[in-house]
Amino acid sequence: MKPRYDVLVIGGGPAGALAARTAAEKGLSVCLVEKRPAIGAPVRCAEGIGKDALTEFVKPDPCFISAELKGAKIVAPDGTSMRLDSEKAGSKVGYILDRKVFDRELVWQAAEAGADVAVKTRAAAPIIEDGSVRGAVLRYCGETRNVEAGVVIAADGVESKFSRWCGIDTTVPVREIMTSAQYLMTDIDIDPYTTVFYVGNEIAPQGYLWIFPKGERSANVGVGISGLKSGPGHRARDYLDRFVAARFPEGKTIEHVVGGVSVCQPLPCTAGDGLLVVGDAARVVDPLTGGGIYNAMFTGKLAGETAASAIAHGDCTKSALMAYDTAWRESPMGKTIARNWHIKEYFIRMTDEKLNAIIHSVSTMKLEEFSTLSLVRELMKKNPRLLGDLAALSLSLR
Repeated sequence: MKPRYDVLVIGGGPAGALAARTAAEKGLSVCLVEKRPAIGAPVRCAEGIGKDALTEFVKPDPCFISAELKGAKIVAPDGTSMRLDSEKAGSKVGYILDRKVFDRELVWQAAEAGADVAVKTRAAAPIIEDGSVRGAVLRYCGETRNVEAGVVIAADGVESKFSRWCGIDTTVPVREIMTSAQYLMTDIDIDPYTTVFYVGNEIAPQGYLWIFPKGERSANVGVGISGLKSGPGHRARDYLDRFVAARFPEGKTIEHVVGGVSVCQPLPCTAGDGLLVVGDAARVVDPLTGGGIYNAMFTGKLAGETAASAIAHGDCTKSALMAYDTAWRESPMGKTIARNWHIKEYFIRMTDEKLNAIIHSVSTMKLEEFSTLSLVRELMKKNPRLLGDLAALSLSLR
């Protein structure tokens, strides 16, 4: 590790890896640091991503793909289900990844592009001079060293301590944190080509429960609920345990992870003097689905490109780096996040009766192609009683 780099990336997930790889490919000196001793572990993710979304950044490789999907199913509180086959769902179905292998592949690509990589290395504080971020204080095995950089990219996940230390308010309201629990289960009876989502206030209040296949008889089985709905006896794990006991009583759990996912609006600003914030740290998770792998890679790559341009022009001020913030907000990804937050705010208030009615309606729809926008528009046509409730929402979709 050198005392100075053009770009210092804090965090070795997909956002940090893409930022490091992109900046290194642009000819910059780059260092990526990860606080954990191993890239990709522990896995705090259901590991799903659309086919088009993945291939935008990396060539699919069987080594990091656990399952290739052919469809998705949504189950209503009353047990009614609707199926979306790949012909309609398009890129909404795709792959279930092996994140331990996938994340390492992305970091290896960054290293092959020329980036230095340091694991078990924690950012302890930013280096700030005249109000500008100039690097970070790093700690490794009791040793402390200062590493300076032209641009620091904060990719340190939903906790995002580094951004907070730099003066950015990263607080997420409790009601907009999805508290989650997930088991990797084996020896269970599943459709190995279909993801399944269960909704309802009894099974997952203000959230959903999922089964993401990872092979013939293995799957990620998890649940996410609103932080406001979590408490003694009704935590995410409690809901998950009840489901597993009823649905997979003979199944075997080989991994257990818990965590939080922000389903709020993104940070008001994701750039500062010498600083860019990407991925979960920037709160760019899809607030409706909780999915964040694509958004992390998108913002990471864009941040690497923006840092390269700023350094080439000798201007790493906030005004120069704001090109990153503007670009991702105006992208299809940014617009989808803004739209889906409004849709999420509507759906989390629904009773089970309304959820049943909607899924009954959807199950008879003949959509040429599935998308959140097309689904909401068709629902408004098919359920006149919902029109009043969705009127304000429809304005945000135009």
